[in-house]
Amino acid sequence: MKLKPFQIGPVRVEFPVVLAALAGYSDLAYRLICRRLGAAYCATEMILDRCLLHAPKLQRRLARLADDDHPVAGQLIGREPETMAEAARVLCRLGFDVVDLNFACPVRKALARRRGGYLMREPALAGEIVGAVVAAADRPVTVKLRQRFDLRDGEEAFWRIAEAAVDAGAAGLCVHARSIKIKYVGPADWDFLARVKRRFPDRVIVGSGDVFRPPDALRMIEQTGVDAAAVARGALGNPWFFRAARALAAGRPAPAPTLAEQRDVIRRHFDAAVELYGPVRGPKIMRKFGIRYARVHPTPRRVRMAFAAVRQPAEWHAVLDEFYGGARG
Repeated sequence: MKLKPFQIGPVRVEFPVVLAALAGYSDLAYRLICRRLGAAYCATEMILDRCLLHAPKLQRRLARLADDDHPVAGQLIGREPETMAEAARVLCRLGFDVVDLNFACPVRKALARRRGGYLMREPALAGEIVGAVVAAADRPVTVKLRQRFDLRDGEEAFWRIAEAAVDAGAAGLCVHARSIKIKYVGPADWDFLARVKRRFPDRVIVGSGDVFRPPDALRMIEQTGVDAAAVARGALGNPWFFRAARALAAGRPAPAPTLAEQRDVIRRHFDAAVELYGPVRGPKIMRKFGIRYARVHPTPRRVRMAFAAVRQPAEWHAVLDEFYGGARG
């Protein structure tokens, strides 16, 4: 299947299978790993607007970039138009290529604070936020939405927000084809993605939901007509997803990573995490990644338990030596 590049405003993305914003996972260290394995476009973890403005240490971690981390979207979450606009200006100054607004997060903490997916309940405010951010940013703005807030709701709120975003000048929408309330339960409604693309043919539409394996990404693009497929849970612990998607799109077999490749990628990721978070926090952060990486290993349960027990850098390297050390590519 021939996949085409796409454009977010002036930002060209040369391959349309992209890394979604993943809270707790799509930090700089993991984005760079995914980049090396074929991800042409990535998004940061969601960043609370106030933290970006008033928490310098958190800003340095969440909004940290590298020269080879482009094009990249900085994803903002918040509910005050003026604060979101000021945070967008900061992202532009820091060098982000796209500003992405999260109106889709379904986690309880965000909803309790009336952020993220809660804004599907407040279409007028959501539209006001988009307008303020588009006016403030000198980069393209995209909006992350879900189909509806609750299964009992219709789709009116989605269309109101989407139309307002497009009218305000948003360059595109990233659409997760489930409701806020069900989070990730049940099948995503890909027919809805097709309807969104038909409604906004001149805007970039990135589809999200049920992209677990590389063939899913290609199938979503082919079946729905969206411009790109965002990989979320399917990319956790499997940065080789993007390499495989490129191979399939080119008509080649998708190679599984050898143990030697897994070892080298995990070691590189560990070193990058220690550089980003420090020698104490880095290994702790990497435990959750190790647990995810384990699913690609031939003995996932044993490796998962071993990574979960890691506390010190030496323990991390011991796990690699025990389960990956004798590998040959």
